[in-house]
Amino acid sequence: MEKKRLLFKTFGCRTNIFDTAVMQSKVKDYEIVHSEALADCIIINSCTVTNGADSNVRAYISKVERQSSARIYLTGCGAHSKGEDLYQKNRVFSVFGQSEKERICEILDNEERLYDLGNLAFVDSSVVAEYKGKCRAFLKIQEGCSFRCSYCIIPQVRGDSRSIDEATILEQVNILAQNGYGEFVLTGTNVGSYSHGHHNQIAQLMQKMSVIRGVRRIRLGSIEPIQINEAFMEILHEPWLERHLHIALQ
Repeated sequence: MEKKRLLFKTFGCRTNIFDTAVMQSKVKDYEIVHSEALADCIIINSCTVTNGADSNVRAYISKVERQSSARIYLTGCGAHSKGEDLYQKNRVFSVFGQSEKERICEILDNEERLYDLGNLAFVDSSVVAEYKGKCRAFLKIQEGCSFRCSYCIIPQVRGDSRSIDEATILEQVNILAQNGYGEFVLTGTNVGSYSHGHHNQIAQLMQKMSVIRGVRRIRLGSIEPIQINEAFMEILHEPWLERHLHIALQ
């Protein structure tokens, strides 16, 4: 039987890149394509952090509607903010939240439409073994944000801050390093909020990663000034830490 053809379109942050990689690792019975015209199904991993991000997703859906008869599936942050409207207008076949991504094969095989935003308290336990076409590995260590800034929608679409289990993170680093990846980008909604017990925060996690065979470089996503503590300052001289910090100043 000929495999169905599947296209992934990812918008937004590095966390979405990780979530897309999780879904790609599950769809062994599908052929991954890179042209909308060839796809039977298109999964849009959306971003909604700005009006521009929402507009880009809508523009892409319009493009697909013109060029393809593929079924469109919407996930990511935009599923929570714009998914209901797009679903009710039949512009997408199904809508599902990030917590449902490991069910991707079940969702794709279902001939009935689905609207399931899942659980915003979900803690990821997925392990990604490779990133096709990329020389860096994206490692999700944390999800959500509890800051609740007045201008930001993220807590409503990603939930409150919660951290991935340290053992799961280190297991994934080991697997990726064995598969030839030496550079790791730590990702999350608010990576500086990572915590595994009171005395084990992001600096301690990076130190444990650095001693794993094959790890050469660790990069860090955006971090808040208030999250730069004494333990973090102590690792700034380490040769494995990328000499660049993205510090949010809003």
